[in-house]
Amino acid sequence: MKLRRLSTRAAGFENELAALTRYEVAQDDAIESLVRGIIADVRVRGDSALLEHARRYDRMPASALAELEIPKAALASAFASLAAPQAEALLEAAARIRRYHLRQLAASWDYTEEDGTLLGQRITALDRVGLYVPGGRAAYPSSVLMNALPARVAGVRELIMTSPTPPGEGNALVLAAAHLAGVDRVFAIGGAQAIAALAYGTATVPRVDKIVGPGNAYVAAAKRQVFGAVGIDLIAGPSEILVICDGQTDPEWVALDLFSQAEHDEVAQAILLSPDAGFLDAVQAAAERLLPQMPRRAVIEASLAARGALIEVRDLDDACEVANRVAPEHLELSVEDPHALLPKVRNAGAIFLGRWTSEAIGDYCAGANHVLPTGGTARFSSALGVYDFQKRTSVIGVSPEGAARLGRIAATLAEGEGLHAHARSAAARIR
Repeated sequence: MKLRRLSTRAAGFENELAALTRYEVAQDDAIESLVRGIIADVRVRGDSALLEHARRYDRMPASALAELEIPKAALASAFASLAAPQAEALLEAAARIRRYHLRQLAASWDYTEEDGTLLGQRITALDRVGLYVPGGRAAYPSSVLMNALPARVAGVRELIMTSPTPPGEGNALVLAAAHLAGVDRVFAIGGAQAIAALAYGTATVPRVDKIVGPGNAYVAAAKRQVFGAVGIDLIAGPSEILVICDGQTDPEWVALDLFSQAEHDEVAQAILLSPDAGFLDAVQAAAERLLPQMPRRAVIEASLAARGALIEVRDLDDACEVANRVAPEHLELSVEDPHALLPKVRNAGAIFLGRWTSEAIGDYCAGANHVLPTGGTARFSSALGVYDFQKRTSVIGVSPEGAARLGRIAATLAEGEGLHAHARSAAARIR
């Protein structure tokens, strides 16, 4: 397996980079149409439609929707059933994630102008949030913690989780994570039908204010279609990692870091930037040596062949400029002094400092959120956080003195816009 080799010195590099990093989420017409029908059905028939689609797509034998709700006692039992190392790992990860997100809490504020006008901002949490978690064999307890804990820290009153759980495929770690994160209700349903139920509500599944969490193409299509009726976190693209290395890190470490994202799926992206051509050769050799040991070898190989690259840059400053153009989901600064490069990075979902900071630790237990912008959207988007579960409401209180002064200003501007009722409303309070 030979990784693609590029150089920033080569003519046409910009076009090559653009072609390599471009990924447009194709909206499959068949998927969009099927999902649209499922959503419409759930909106009209509620629980009956939800049950029908759960039997068809989730292989659930339930005869009543009540059978699809997992009791809270089962969540506690799942945690109690874990082996000690798993329980300890989950507890430590949850504690670190909670501590990190506590620092993001925003507080309400206000101030008073000289004319007595009070201006402020009130921070309130969303009432109810829906958490979608892939289920069965593709189960991610880390996603439960990363989505649920910031919502809890924000003060969300109720957390509703949906996760497709066909018979015999339940995942104790996922249920245990829901227990630790304080999820209120869990339903063993998935797909577009779960998204529709969360967005519009049924007799059994309550309507939420926002839906967060990853899913397959059907879930992504459903989130796109219900947005507006309900908030969503983001439409995630393939996983990405970009490593900047000065050539002094163990080549096997870097190869494994590239593998860590490539193993997600065949369209994930893994890129290494270095000014040291010999180091790029060493990483290529390490990748060839390590690949046969990987259980997900076929996926890694396909991903690296399609969208991976080793790029020789002029120097580390050049590497930072390339990284800013790519705006990767994960950016590793695997260099001697990562803090010197940090101010030069403008666009990245998360930045990992130094040789000892593997992206994989960030995925599970460092504490920062692993729900990150992909596909270059780190140019204008941020990691999921407490602020995604809080609303900011403006507060305005005008004194009699303020009404006289501001009323004249508002009336003048309103007249200029031709909105005469606005002008009279503002002027009516002038004394």
